[in-house]
Amino acid sequence: MFGKKVSQAEDKYNNNNIIAEGVGIEGRIYSPHPIQIDGTVVGEIISKKELVIGEKGKVKANIKAKNAIIEGDVTGNIISSGEVRITSTGKMFGNIIQRDISLIIDDGGLFKGKNIIVYNREIFRINNNEKISGIKIKPKRILEY
Repeated sequence: MFGKKVSQAEDKYNNNNIIAEGVGIEGRIYSPHPIQIDGTVVGEIISKKELVIGEKGKVKANIKAKNAIIEGDVTGNIISSGEVRITSTGKMFGNIIQRDISLIIDDGGLFKGKNIIVYNREIFRINNNEKISGIKIKPKRILEY
């Protein structure tokens, strides 16, 4: 217990935030650690690390995360400085705002929206007290799917 050294793998696992299947949250979520959503979230999600929407996950929210993996259903916009991946079971309805085109859509994955490339680095900074809906976007390139 006290003084026990925790391995990096255990420490990394313990810092993950999981919203389990059957759990519903309405409001704003902020985490400096990775988040996995297997339940339902309505509102805003901000993660300084990776966000995973599991196969059973249903999200109606604006999202800001370093990386995002969508295995379930997402309705809303995503701001990501890294990679966004929509797996074969994933469905994304909304816009994806990125610094570079780093969007992967697996066979069977669904994306209905625009991939907007923005060079303003300020948009990608992740702060605990910000409102995602108030962010102004000046696109450099827009790809519509």
